[in-house]
Amino acid sequence: MLSPVATITIFQKQPNPQVFPLGETIFEEGQLGGSMYGILDGEVEILVNGKIVETIAAGEVFGTAVLVGIKNRTYTAKAKTDCKLAFLNEQGFLFAVQETPMFAIQVMKSYSERLSRLQHII
Repeated sequence: MLSPVATITIFQKQPNPQVFPLGETIFEEGQLGGSMYGILDGEVEILVNGKIVETIAAGEVFGTAVLVGIKNRTYTAKAKTDCKLAFLNEQGFLFAVQETPMFAIQVMKSYSERLSRLQHII
């Protein structure tokens, strides 16, 4: 199976990573989305209904639901520290899956684990 390190390597190859300073909102719950993110550096807080439910760090991915059929964001993501994030839109995601099929498995695993954790919190 593709390791999380290999998964983030796909994001490291993406051009034009974005920098989000401490406290900046990356996206908001309910917002229309079109990209998933990989954390290259820093930490991101995941909030549901304004409550912090999880903190994720460099090497992790988030925002994947919008690429697998969910149109609107199901949580808010905010920079807990200064962050450098790479992103994949639908076209980039499909290319990564085609070139590295195990990438899709790792993304689904990350998504399902986060969903399971969030269901137990909410």
